[in-house]
Amino acid sequence: METIQTEQTPSMPAQPQKEHQWLQKLVGEWTYEIEAMMAPDQPPVKSTGTETVRSLGGLWILAEGQGEMGGCGSATTLMTLGYDPQKQRYVGTWIGSMMTYLWIYDGELDASETALTLNSDGPVMTGEEKLGKYKDVIEFKSDDHRVLTSHMLSDDGQWQQFMTAHYRRKQ
Repeated sequence: METIQTEQTPSMPAQPQKEHQWLQKLVGEWTYEIEAMMAPDQPPVKSTGTETVRSLGGLWILAEGQGEMGGCGSATTLMTLGYDPQKQRYVGTWIGSMMTYLWIYDGELDASETALTLNSDGPVMTGEEKLGKYKDVIEFKSDDHRVLTSHMLSDDGQWQQFMTAHYRRKQ
């Protein structure tokens, strides 16, 4: 049997690189406060909760959130993040107990290495059956405080921020 190699085969076991080490800053126990705009003509919805982030082999992080989702009851979320050296991009997923959609992330770290921008496609919030462009930005303000902002690309080509979450490390 002939094997055709189209890409460089990753070595096993993979060794964490500096990009993987950046993700390890997320590991720990966190509390969060979220403010989200669910509709343009509605006041922002606030919610709180906790998040546990653990490392998987120093290559991935798994972030499981538990909390109240303003007006919708309790919610559980799971984010996975890693770095793909072949693509030279951060990769990951996000799922939540409030929806059936699997969000696929593709992103990059800014030059200051404080903000990770994760791009994704997902269901538009207008109720239409189509996908839109989104980006989540994880920015470290300090080792114990990070902010996640979520943005969607509007029809006029402008990014509209619709959610801000402040995460503080439990002491």
